[in-house]
Amino acid sequence: MAKSRGSGSPRRPEPEFLVVGRVLRPWGVRGETKIEALSSHPEDLAAGQRVYLGEDARPYDVQHTRRRGDSLIVKLAGCDTPEQADALRGLVVRIALATATPLRPNEYFRHQIIGLSVVTLDGDELGTLVDILETGAHDVYVVHGPRGEVLLPARVEFVKRVDLAAGRMLVSLLPGMIPE
Repeated sequence: MAKSRGSGSPRRPEPEFLVVGRVLRPWGVRGETKIEALSSHPEDLAAGQRVYLGEDARPYDVQHTRRRGDSLIVKLAGCDTPEQADALRGLVVRIALATATPLRPNEYFRHQIIGLSVVTLDGDELGTLVDILETGAHDVYVVHGPRGEVLLPARVEFVKRVDLAAGRMLVSLLPGMIPE
């Protein structure tokens, strides 16, 4: 439930780019790069996709991609040597938000849910969703409010409704989840 993708508050303008990966290192002798996928949709780095690297958003076209364990091996047009690939090491990989894989039901971009007001079914205001922790099993929403920090598993048992238009998330909690 309520999985999140990519890189703000629903009241902020939509970002132009979505972070989908990070260049780890060169791969092989043909200028390929090993990329850590930071999106639940690795198809966003498929052949034919345009990606933007670094803070200056340099455009590159993806020529081909293949999986290698938890990472992707990606060949970018114009990157033909290990030295050229090494120059990309550590850079963030973005795509244009307009080209991102469509979201599935109950899936949101990070920028859509960070900043939401979090309220219990009883109307108790917990605070604002300020961060998302990625764990192996499911994401955990970090909520800061008048009672301190609340860690909320991003699961259907807890997240009952996300209303982006109203800027709030309706949740159900178990006893002991709210600091006293």
